[in-house]
Amino acid sequence: MKDTLDWFKSSYSNSEGGNCVEVAVAWRKSTHSDSEGGNCVEVAPVPGAVHVRDSKDPDGPHLCFTSEAWTAFLTHAATAPDA
Repeated sequence: MKDTLDWFKSSYSNSEGGNCVEVAVAWRKSTHSDSEGGNCVEVAPVPGAVHVRDSKDPDGPHLCFTSEAWTAFLTHAATAPDA
């Protein structure tokens, strides 16, 4: 995992410099990920949301959940019977 922040330009910014806002997220690997590349999930919590990505494809797509949806998911995952 990197020690630097990933910066993203707002989708409202334009090439002429208008509305230029960037936000940064710090990704951290799940404690359930292993060193052989299995179950590699990274999360980046920010106020009001949690971003989730595959650490094997850090520049690929990621998901964004509200904080409430993420909490509900973790609660359900923690109480669900093993499949």
